[in-house]
Amino acid sequence: MSRSIRFSLTLLAAAIGLTAMAGGSALALAAADASNTGGIPPDNSFLEGSPFASYLIPGLLLAVVVGGLHLLAAFLVGRGSQFGPLAATIAAFGLLIWIFVQMVFIPFSPLQAIYFVAGLGELGFVLLILGVLHHPELNRL
Repeated sequence: MSRSIRFSLTLLAAAIGLTAMAGGSALALAAADASNTGGIPPDNSFLEGSPFASYLIPGLLLAVVVGGLHLLAAFLVGRGSQFGPLAATIAAFGLLIWIFVQMVFIPFSPLQAIYFVAGLGELGFVLLILGVLHHPELNRL
C-alpha cells in the first residue's frame, strides 16, 4: 500500500473521527443538560418524525459509532494492518448512511456536503490502496 495514500486516508479518517466525537459529545451533553439555553443543539423541530425525543441518542451514535469507527480505521490504516481498508470502508459507508439519514430530517447544511465528500474520499483512498485503479483487467478496457 502506498505510503502517501495510507497517510492521507489515516489523516482523513482521524479528522472525521475527532470531529464526529466532538460534535456528538456536544449534542449529547447539551441534550442531557436540561438547563441548556445555548445554541449547541439544533432546533428540536428537526427531530419531528424521527424516533428521537432529544439529541442525546443521535449525539451518542455520532460520537461512538461514526467517530469511534473512524478512529479505529485511522489506527488500523496508520499501522498498516490488513484490516485497515475494511475498517475504513465500513467507517466511510457508516458516514454516508449517517449523512443520508440526517438529510431526511435536517435541512441542507454545507457540513453535510463536506462530510459526504469526505466519505467518498475515504472510499476513493481505499480503492487506491486496494489497487483497483491499477488492475490489469481495467487497463485493457
